[in-house]
Parts: sequence; C-alpha cells; structure tokens
Amino acid sequence: MPGSASDDDEDDDDPGGGDADARALLEYLYARVWRRRVVLPTPPPLPDPERAGPDGCVAIGGALTPELVLEAYGKGIFPMAEADGELGWWSPDPRTVLELDALHVPRRLQRTVRQGRFEVRVDTAFDEVVAGCADRPSTWISADFVRVYGELFARGVVHTVETWRDGRLAGGLYGVSLGGAFMAESMFHRETDASKVAVVALVERLRARGFALCDIQYQTEATRIFLPRRIRRQEYLARLARARALPVRFAP
Repeated sequence: MPGSASDDDEDDDDPGGGDADARALLEYLYARVWRRRVVLPTPPPLPDPERAGPDGCVAIGGALTPELVLEAYGKGIFPMAEADGELGWWSPDPRTVLELDALHVPRRLQRTVRQGRFEVRVDTAFDEVVAGCADRPSTWISADFVRVYGELFARGVVHTVETWRDGRLAGGLYGVSLGGAFMAESMFHRETDASKVAVVALVERLRARGFALCDIQYQTEATRIFLPRRIRRQEYLARLARARALPVRFAP
C-alpha cells in the first residue's frame, strides 16, 4: 500500500549492512534519472500509465488536489510524496492485489480474529488513522496528503477500517473507494496483529458488498502473509475499469 498498505512491522535485519545501503542509494539515483524524463504539465492531464518508467513512475510534479487524485486512481495511478518534497505519480508493473475470494489468512491470525480481541470500526477516526500511518521515521504522507485525503474522506471517497481495544485505537488502514474498486493506501499497528485484523475485516467487507478489486500496489513484509497476487499493469487496468463500473458502495 504507497505504496502498499505498509505496516510498521520491523523487517528482518539485513545482513548486508553497508552493502545494502549502497544498493539502496544506487537504486534511488537510478530511479531519479528515469523520473526526470516526464514532468507533469501545468495544468495536467496525467500521462498514460503505460508510459511509466521502469520503476513505475508516470510523472513528477503538479499540485495535489482532490480532483487530480480521483483522476489518477481512475487511471490506475497513485500519488506519493518524495523525500525532497516533489510529488510522484505511480503505476507500477506488476501491480499487487489481494484476491477477494482467495485471501490467505494464517491459522494464528484466524484465531485472533475469532477471539474478538479487537473491535472493528469503519470511518470513525480518519485523522487518528492517518496520523498512525505517518508516525514512522520516513513517510510519504505529507501535510498536503492529510489535507486532500481528508477532503476526500468528507466526500465519502476515502475510508478507514480501524481496530480498537479497550477504547483505544490499536491499528487500522485507509484507502480510496471507486465503484467496486478499493485502493488500500497505508496501515499501522500499535498492538500485534491489529493492522492485519483490519485487512481481514476490509476484505470481508469488500466481498460482502460486491467489490471486485482490492489493490495494495506493492507487497510488503506486513502483507505477504496474505499471499497477494502480482499482475501485469495491463490486466490491472482492465480489472480496474470493470470494477469501477459496479454499482456498489463501501459505506454506509
């Protein structure tokens, strides 16, 4: 999620140490060279996602507005703020999705869900969920993202799935809903499994309401337990178009 619904679970230590840091720097510099090739015009439109660079970046620049964000998601593109303050527009190939009828839930997590350790709520704590997702050493969730996605939340386009315990927010996620497509953006946890329970609740809700697509953009350490599927961009765009046409709603 941007990308994927990325949890703040700690990744395994990288035995490469400095080598890993050097690789990361080289990959970053390589990506920047490619991204500079397409600058978003003012005013937009957004370029065709099939013109994305090898890293999945469609364009750089522009101002984040609710209308442009909606246009982007409708075209299979999502925004992500860069460390230097620039705005990137992304359409990776392959794209990662959770198959609604084939979600893998490990047995331990199934037990946690059955035990009812967490209370699941929907759309009750947007500000707190986004703040939780942004509360990490490095985040793409800028102040502009909070403002614009807050406006889209007020319009009923952005939604949250939250897990609560003893009256306290333990974890959750947020994403964008367009027709029968849900694009999960980010997730966080303050207690073990809190965000993963939110993912299970999200998929159950999407399935029950007739959704056809759950996009998580990239696979992460937190989401790989669900065995997400990577599909080519062309297939993703076709599935997105079909899902958007469905007469379904995330809420109420």
